[in-house]
Amino acid sequence: MTIRQKPSDSLTLYAPLSGWLMPVTRVPDPVFSEKMLGDGIAIDPLCHALNAPCEGVVIQLPDSGHAVTLQTPNGVELLIHIGLDTVMLKGEGFKPRVKEGDKVSQGQVLIEFDPDYLACHARSLVTAMVVTNAQSVESMSCAAEGHVEQGTTPVMTLTLDRGTALAASEEAIAESLESHQATIIVPNPNGLHARPAAVLAETVKPFNTNVTLSCHGREANALSVASVMGLNTRLGDEITVKAQGQEAVLALDAVIQAIRKGLGETVAESTEDSTVFEEKPLLGAGEASVLGCYSGIVAVNGLATGVVHWLSRPDIKIAEYASDSNNELSLLAVAIDTVRQELQALQSRMGTRGEEGLGELFAAQTALLDDPDVLKTTKQGIQAGKTAAFSWKQAVDAQVNQLRSLDNPLLAGRAIDIEDSGFRVLLQISGIQNPATSIPDDAIILADDLAPADVLMLDQGKVKGLCTLQGGATSHAAILAKSLSLPMLVGLGASGRTLINGSQVILDTVQGRLQANPDQATLDACHERIVNESQRREQNRAQAHKPALTLDGEHVEVLANIGNLNEARNSVAEGGEGVGLLRSEFLFLNRVTEPNEAEQADCYQAIAQALGRDRPLIIRTLDVGGDKPLPYLPIPKEDNPFLGERGIRVGINRPGMLRRQVRAILTAAKHCQLRIMLPMVSSLAEFRAVKTLIREEQAHLGVSDVSIGIMVEVPSAALLADRFAQEVDFFSIGTNDLTQYTLAIDRGHARLAARADGLDPSVLQLIAMTTEAAHRHGKWVGVCGGLAGDEQAVPLLLGLGVDELSVSVPAIADIKAAIRRLSMQQCREMARQSLSLESAAEVRQWVKNQVHSTGK
Repeated sequence: MTIRQKPSDSLTLYAPLSGWLMPVTRVPDPVFSEKMLGDGIAIDPLCHALNAPCEGVVIQLPDSGHAVTLQTPNGVELLIHIGLDTVMLKGEGFKPRVKEGDKVSQGQVLIEFDPDYLACHARSLVTAMVVTNAQSVESMSCAAEGHVEQGTTPVMTLTLDRGTALAASEEAIAESLESHQATIIVPNPNGLHARPAAVLAETVKPFNTNVTLSCHGREANALSVASVMGLNTRLGDEITVKAQGQEAVLALDAVIQAIRKGLGETVAESTEDSTVFEEKPLLGAGEASVLGCYSGIVAVNGLATGVVHWLSRPDIKIAEYASDSNNELSLLAVAIDTVRQELQALQSRMGTRGEEGLGELFAAQTALLDDPDVLKTTKQGIQAGKTAAFSWKQAVDAQVNQLRSLDNPLLAGRAIDIEDSGFRVLLQISGIQNPATSIPDDAIILADDLAPADVLMLDQGKVKGLCTLQGGATSHAAILAKSLSLPMLVGLGASGRTLINGSQVILDTVQGRLQANPDQATLDACHERIVNESQRREQNRAQAHKPALTLDGEHVEVLANIGNLNEARNSVAEGGEGVGLLRSEFLFLNRVTEPNEAEQADCYQAIAQALGRDRPLIIRTLDVGGDKPLPYLPIPKEDNPFLGERGIRVGINRPGMLRRQVRAILTAAKHCQLRIMLPMVSSLAEFRAVKTLIREEQAHLGVSDVSIGIMVEVPSAALLADRFAQEVDFFSIGTNDLTQYTLAIDRGHARLAARADGLDPSVLQLIAMTTEAAHRHGKWVGVCGGLAGDEQAVPLLLGLGVDELSVSVPAIADIKAAIRRLSMQQCREMARQSLSLESAAEVRQWVKNQVHSTGK
């Protein structure tokens, strides 16, 4: 049972360390001795662990682990800072045993530290414990100087005050119409840690103004040292300072000048104007160009015209204090229940579309509404006199910030989903309409980022395309946009903010760009393209079940890249001649445990049965690591995961998991023409090790006639193709990764992705080496990467000797039609010429000219 203390209750704090207690004024640092951070005590420690002086919640724990801030159930914020200048050690000598958001009990270990290391490397071991929000305390008494024992000696007694006068003052200031803001770069080598945060608070105190700082999507009251530290700023971060009140201009100027001078720390000299301007790169459009084009990463292919509509979240004014806790609890319950019904309706809607997997995204968002930690923290805030909206936002923000700080890119990228659920609850509490439900006709939606529910709530009859400044091509929103056939461009970057609501734009994923304010001739040409493409697509679909024969009679197999049973069925309906790539990781992602062998076998067999005995099924073994980590598969942090434990290396290092998957895959052999493909193979030793394992399981299960091939995704595999061809049954070229590794460009990089073009002559040379080696040894070569579905690339791939193309299900009919317009003789000549060109741009222009000249 939680006992809610009254405003006049006292709070006893026990020694967090054993050692010599002294007044905080004795700390050899003016930030503490002059009580800039707050009043309290200090201890010269004789132990190696810092314990909690009372129960509370960890609201701030810097990456360096040298300090911690607790918030008690009464709202008191306690900063405990181990040693002096220990932030400079960047975590050396400290081992935090808690994390932000944890609820701790009195005496619980918070941080372990190495006193010998600190004695040699820190200015002092003296540890200060201070109250950083003085308004919460009516009076304070501290124990006399002397020896104290950790956890048993009372060192401070606080008489508590709810601080209603301060709240009223802040509310009055917030009502002022005078508001000003500015941005500045953090000049402090270690960001705004305790010392600069304290100086900042002292700078703000003389002004009758409410000052806030924003960074990394978080906001902090400049008077709250803990909040400012919680921004987790670093050298070079851009922060926005906002001042609101009677002396806003004076306060803003004082704060900007104080930050520029380092807030009491020595910082590098800078020019008066520290604004960093983006420059136009020497190569590529990169950011906004003089022609008004904005480059990004293609998430969903398509072409659309429309008007810019910014989907921005309304600025919800949240009061901190409430007079009726029971009413706040009731508001929270109703809001959560309403949002739960919304998300369940969205999940049901995806189910009726046959997209149960995408519907699970909303199930995961719904789970947040019942998260025990979030609910517990929220209710504690309400019981302490805070509003439901304020308490809910604090609890959700803690989880979002924790996810965004993780090294795991998959989990960090899912913060937007949790943030969306939290935002929906805030809208309900505040009675504000969701902006996603009100958009104009022919809208090209722009947003910083999008959650899946944002996409699904948009009126599909009005939306023509999506663009985000952040996000990635593999985000949940991008996956959903693809299922809805909405063209989408992500990673436009900060320059996209210059796009104005209502301005005319063209979204062209072929060019990977958004063009603003095109002239009428350009718009007319684009509209003509859209109409022609639509008509051509319908014609192609009508011929989709006919074989792809070139003009000179050569048959090219066109297979499908799929990721589940529903896509397997759709591939057959759309004219696919089999599956050239089954991404088996669909079984392993978005879950907390590895799928068992029986579950895997059921899925593989169902897909094989959907294809039938006459169609090939190529199953790629688990391809995770790098951009696709698994929560239950511990892979140590890597500086560059794309060059680390990824693809087949994961299976080689975990043969038990690989063996279980292979056994499950082999059960599908009786239903189709089964082939097994190994991802990211870079050496013959890797292939031989896995091939031996597969043959052992074949013998054990009595399964024969299963081909084993490799994906050519790294240059070493192409360079050794002649050696591989003597041992593998087939090759399948993954052009996405092959391009990335050949050109050393991350295909998800917002500024460089446009240069990662698979038609670069260097990539084409590697494809040519692979096909020539394969054919010398009687082996076939397929392409399952993005180039296979690129109509400009098709003639070159065929001319280089590629035997099979595997593409996304919607592209099957179009690629078959493209093949029917080509002759092999023409393709070989185009490929030969392309190898002599210098760049992907030259290759694309060459292909365009050749196709135009022949009228194909």
